[in-house]
Amino acid sequence: MPGKYDTFTMETTFLMALTPEQLRAAMRAWTTGVTIVTAAHDGIQHGMTVSSFTSISLEPALVSISLHTTSRTGELIKKSGGFGLTILSEEQTQISELFAGRTDENENRLARVESDTLVTGSPLIKGGLAWLDCRVVHSYDAGMNTLFVGEVVAARGTEEGMPLIYHNRKYWRLSEH
Repeated sequence: MPGKYDTFTMETTFLMALTPEQLRAAMRAWTTGVTIVTAAHDGIQHGMTVSSFTSISLEPALVSISLHTTSRTGELIKKSGGFGLTILSEEQTQISELFAGRTDENENRLARVESDTLVTGSPLIKGGLAWLDCRVVHSYDAGMNTLFVGEVVAARGTEEGMPLIYHNRKYWRLSEH
């Protein structure tokens, strides 16, 4: 009958606390592009693969990233006040793996790739689809992570190629069907 709503009751259920593995399993359903976040300070540079990257605003140009609080890259971002983002192309699976933390944290991963800089001095990896050079405007403690909000001070894009995609712990390619 129009205008009539069904009613239902909701029982309160107490669940056990969510474990990190339960959240990881659920988040595997989220499909993302793959980016490398980089930073440099006093001649030291480092980078890491991240999927926790979000565009926040066009005016002002703001993005956010979330990094483990004790990560080497996060420490360099705190010291330098800037970071670079490279959005990887589908041909850059090996670069994503290199920066994914499966090597010694003290290794200069950037020594194994070609990079360039724009404004902040943060390295940007050649061969990517796009590059964002950012100045940190806010940082927030977020549990075991630090959430950085960056103002994009320079950006470049190739306007061609396909992105590297990550879903359910695997790399994927887009299909043009």
